Amino acid sequence: MQSRVRIVLVETSHAGNIGAVARAMKNMGLDDLALVRCVPHLSGQAVARASGADDLLHRARLFDSLEEAVADCQLVIGASARLRRVRWPQLDPRQCARKVAAEEAAGRKVALLFGRERTGLSNAELDLCHYLVHIPANPEYSSLNLAMAVQVIAYELRMAKSAPVPEEEREPAPLAAFEGFMDHLVEALYDIGYLDERNPEKLLRRLRRLFHRAELDAHEINILRGILNAAQGKKRRSGEGREQWMRKTI
Repeated sequence: MQSRVRIVLVETSHAGNIGAVARAMKNMGLDDLALVRCVPHLSGQAVARASGADDLLHRARLFDSLEEAVADCQLVIGASARLRRVRWPQLDPRQCARKVAAEEAAGRKVALLFGRERTGLSNAELDLCHYLVHIPANPEYSSLNLAMAVQVIAYELRMAKSAPVPEEEREPAPLAAFEGFMDHLVEALYDIGYLDERNPEKLLRRLRRLFHRAELDAHEINILRGILNAAQGKKRRSGEGREQWMRKTI
């Protein structure tokens, strides 16, 4: 399935950089490359730098204007190596990746723009962007190679898309069910000889906090109580241990 994320290169002047971008894209599962007034992209240097990703070079689409290259995209984000005097909304690579992944999941097309090696994107080209993405780097040497910049953004996008899906929302068990479990736990700990009858409060308070943090649901409480029943087995007492504990806490 073709990615809904388009990498757009604007007036790239070195064919090798186009090949290296294709390689970075293929590494991270991107396959939509658009070239706006770039140097010839099927030269020997470009193919060599693509290092096996030359199929992306052959499928790359060529445009005479940036407006044409992004005409069908609902979100356009431009990469900028420097912070601009005119303030566009700024994203770091991770924020950018999360936003792009959400747009792609919603079925919308996104364009990520990368400008000229020396001068980047012009202000007129940035006017087409909804956001800018800036890659933080050493302020004393902040210039990234074009393919390196694409690699950073593509990597963050891949990580954002592969992030674990949040678990289905669970319904914590009612307090009465939790307290029933705690009573059962006290009884079982006495039965197996683990609980010190002289000073059980500290341990039980820690266990209570532990289980509260877990926010047990009703099914989980049933599992734990089944384990307690198995642990007690034939040694289960008549309830005397529990009664002793209850008398001490009243």
